[in-house]
Amino acid sequence: MSDSKPAGQFFDAAIGLLERVRDEEAGPIAAAGAAIADTVEAGGRLFAFGAGHSSLAAQDVVYRAGGLALMNLLAVPGTLGVDVMPATLGSALERVEGLAGAVLDSSPANAGDLLVIISLSGRNALPVEMAAGARALGLKVIGVTSVAYADGTRSRHVSGGFLPDHCDIVVDSKIAIGDAELTAEGIEAPFAPASTVVTSAVMQAMMATAAERLVERGIEPPLLRSGNVDGGHEWNGRVMAQYADRIFYRH
Repeated sequence: MSDSKPAGQFFDAAIGLLERVRDEEAGPIAAAGAAIADTVEAGGRLFAFGAGHSSLAAQDVVYRAGGLALMNLLAVPGTLGVDVMPATLGSALERVEGLAGAVLDSSPANAGDLLVIISLSGRNALPVEMAAGARALGLKVIGVTSVAYADGTRSRHVSGGFLPDHCDIVVDSKIAIGDAELTAEGIEAPFAPASTVVTSAVMQAMMATAAERLVERGIEPPLLRSGNVDGGHEWNGRVMAQYADRIFYRH
């Protein structure tokens, strides 16, 4: 049911996008979940990367109740959010060439591991080089992005390429260029972005698929429990001890 109020309109827009992604990206999401399960089964490590607000969806699957304990954040200092001062520096760093290579070289990521790269536009140097560099190292790369940007904007990387050009699997978030769902009379700029809602849902759908695939193979998914339920801390301690060599957010 549609709503004439902005709050209701935003919910309608977000629900519509979620339904589109559910229906139109079921194949890529299933492939991504299977690839994550493959990596877990083979003894590999899992990483997620995003810059700016795209980092929110990456952080949401790391050390998360109900999530896979093996997912680690691949952090690029200064790009994780608005805590860097000035906040505009984070946006500038996304366009710096060579930064991704330096981060990968100093990270624990290696051949046989998997990296999920979240970038709404997929046009900046950082995510493009991160994907290309990770694949060169032998990582499986999953990209979560809006494919519309590759059709409607110019790349900011010297190659002219976008994130999807360097991924093994691409999940299209269906977010329109500009990431704002609403307009209204008297408001000059479009407003109400939905990329965080949709991208976070995509990430959780991938994790859920991976858990299902692992169970199908007779493998207990290394999931974390909430620390706010009885026995949660003890459960998590056992999981972290079992997979200590593949978890890096405790070091």
